[in-house]
Amino acid sequence: MEDVLDVYARPYDATRPMVCMDETNKQLLEEVREPLPMKPGQPVRSDYEYRREGVANLFMFFEPLAGWRRVNVTDRRTRHDWAEAMRELADVHYPHAEKIVVVLDNLNTHDAASFYEAFSAPEAHRLAHRFEFHYTPKHGSWLNMAEIELSVLGRQCLDRRIPDKQALSAEVSAWEAKRNHDAVKVDWQFTTDDARIKLKHLYPKFHD
Repeated sequence: MEDVLDVYARPYDATRPMVCMDETNKQLLEEVREPLPMKPGQPVRSDYEYRREGVANLFMFFEPLAGWRRVNVTDRRTRHDWAEAMRELADVHYPHAEKIVVVLDNLNTHDAASFYEAFSAPEAHRLAHRFEFHYTPKHGSWLNMAEIELSVLGRQCLDRRIPDKQALSAEVSAWEAKRNHDAVKVDWQFTTDDARIKLKHLYPKFHD
């Protein structure tokens, strides 16, 4: 926890951008019948029946100090999918960064081993040296600011039936563009000193 909080306390550095990464999924549901349109005093009405069209995965990358985010919509969340998303992050979005500092959770796909499973050894080695990983502790996903962005995405964009991956990608891209245009940032206030006071019960006790 303190390691992540120390990372959050660092000043902005364009050569070492700090990016939070998280992922979620979205059940794709197609309407069986067309919803009834909105009328005065009455909202849109959807039939309770729907058709399941599978599940899509979303990788969220969020640079809180710059107010920038990128959401990748994929069919799955395998090591290969994560490795490809990380390569895009490094080579497309931060090609000139000396090192990309990434805060993420401890899922078994979220490590440099995924690069070696997805790419040749030289390419995996190159990518592994582009990143500096900082992992949130077990049961500490609330420390990941990308989770905040996923929560906003869920409320503003994903809280309705979306029929297929193409429609999901279009909706997410529009949401992402608007948030990036507004440069919505997170002003993180919880510090290591705060943790030692408010979460005192989590620390070992020493007696003279």
